[in-house]
Amino acid sequence: MKLWIDADAAPGDIKEVAFRSATRLSLPTVLVANQPLSTPRGNAFVIAVQVEGGPNVADAYIAEHAGPGDVAITADIPLAAALVAKNVSVIDPRGTEYTSDNVGYRLASRDLMDELRGSGAVTGGPRPFGPKDKQMFAATLDRVLTRAMRKR
Repeated sequence: MKLWIDADAAPGDIKEVAFRSATRLSLPTVLVANQPLSTPRGNAFVIAVQVEGGPNVADAYIAEHAGPGDVAITADIPLAAALVAKNVSVIDPRGTEYTSDNVGYRLASRDLMDELRGSGAVTGGPRPFGPKDKQMFAATLDRVLTRAMRKR
């Protein structure tokens, strides 16, 4: 079992929570991004993979390398859908778990919002990331990792 982090857009607070979990559980954790990343000093469980630049290159790497029983952190809904189809547990940085029951709806909603933004009907993005989001994420990550470790 590995923990995968789509690190291009993951907030620093989320990475810190994941790093603590990696240490506590001796869990191999992989940061994937198209820019150089530093790993936490003294944490042998966390590695960084830098992929070539370009749209969705990090997502493609995670989708290719993650496998059943792994856990992934991403805000990218198309990546989440691909991972859920591979029996990877997926959490977004605000603590929502993507499942086969909800990922299709979330993907359709994302596509609709992209279309509305493209036509100028909707502007703006998500609300700023805050402390409640971090708490929700930490609780969800703990629950998902506990469930995944029991299945091993």
